[in-house]
Amino acid sequence: MTVITRFAPSPTGYLHIGGARTALFNWLFARHYGGKFLLRIEDTDRARSTDDAINAILKGLTWLGLDWDEEPVFQFSRASRHIEVAEAMVKSGHAYYCYCSAEELEQMKQQAAAEGRPPVYDGRWRDRDTSEAPKDIKPVIRMKMPKDGETVIHDTVQGIVTVHNNQLDDMILLRSDGTPTYMLAVVVDDHDMGITHIIRGDDHLTNAFRQKQIYEAMGWHVPSFSHIPLIHGQDGAKLSKRHGALGVEAYDAMGFLPEAMRNYLVRLSWAHGDDEIFSTQQAIEWFDGTSIGKSAARFDMVKLTSLNGHYIQESSNDRLVYLLKEQYPDLTAEQLYRIQHGMEGLKKRAKTLIELWENAQIYVWDVPNIYTEKAKSFLMDKALLQQLWNSMAEVNVWEEGPLHDWAKQFSESNNIKLGDIAQPIRAALTGSTVSPSVFEIAAVIGKDLTEKRFQQALDLN
Repeated sequence: MTVITRFAPSPTGYLHIGGARTALFNWLFARHYGGKFLLRIEDTDRARSTDDAINAILKGLTWLGLDWDEEPVFQFSRASRHIEVAEAMVKSGHAYYCYCSAEELEQMKQQAAAEGRPPVYDGRWRDRDTSEAPKDIKPVIRMKMPKDGETVIHDTVQGIVTVHNNQLDDMILLRSDGTPTYMLAVVVDDHDMGITHIIRGDDHLTNAFRQKQIYEAMGWHVPSFSHIPLIHGQDGAKLSKRHGALGVEAYDAMGFLPEAMRNYLVRLSWAHGDDEIFSTQQAIEWFDGTSIGKSAARFDMVKLTSLNGHYIQESSNDRLVYLLKEQYPDLTAEQLYRIQHGMEGLKKRAKTLIELWENAQIYVWDVPNIYTEKAKSFLMDKALLQQLWNSMAEVNVWEEGPLHDWAKQFSESNNIKLGDIAQPIRAALTGSTVSPSVFEIAAVIGKDLTEKRFQQALDLN
């Protein structure tokens, strides 16, 4: 059997973190078993589905590196097939036309509430002949759900879950306007797409009981179900924007790397021993559908940011320069050269690409635009600053090693601590008191620009 999974988002908004994690789990599972990962856009809610949302979903998946097999399926375009199945169920006796008016349904609801019962349909058209149908009512098609026994779901995450069939009312398959309901469309599409394993949020667990009935009524194979726990905020509350529940594209804009996001998301409710940091290839090798916990995962922005810092440090300098160039296309060849050669020191201090860009400003501008107050305090001794430059200018080989050797020699000759030399130089070159090695910076920007920055520092009041 070829494993086939799917991700089926509704295009009514951005691709949020929970959806991204669901897509990732399906993608990893399919790749682990050498199967297929399919994409279905559930766009049947025409009033809320938008092209912008579809594009955001596709863009988000692409950024995450979750490639799908075959062309995306758009659920709305398959309405005729959904109708065909609903009508076939009527012919086979598994469904029926219901001609209840809105007033009758409201009356049922009120009576159930008065009797302390759930507001379920009472099945009054379940066995009636359509010859009794009122002519002014357009019928819906309802499924004839079993009234006795139990429906059992063997869920790979939740275990064996059971519901008494008398709790399942005769759900609507086809509305009076001829449009299929979610319950019907999902089952028909999953069957026709050959889906073997359904991995989705545990908020869909109750849907599985009803959907299983459709599979069995049609004589179709029931897929394996895996209902994964939802993601909460660090405080245990339902994930919201204040916890970081933003669209995936927002994390791209905030400077996160897709491999860091994949690594972080896969660890939400899934574990492989004590491993915290691992490659996507390792995740594919290890993700066999087991070791998924039942408890809600907690989204922690601090942990994600820390993990992202690790991936930035592990990234090649060339790739990081490329990413910065993509974000800031106006960078000149000279600026890119400096950033490239200073990247080793820059990436050690950055946890996001935004921080990396901010740190890289020392290589973007020719001279500092701003000096912090603390930096200015190190530039007040103009005599020392001039002495440092006069001596530093004598260095013949303008590279980090020789510049560092010069500083040590200057320190010993003038009985000044090395730190008391480095800080004025750092303040002059960067306008700050925090940066990569000042000798690395001086080597990268070159002697002429180093002199220019010293001169500006000397001219400061």
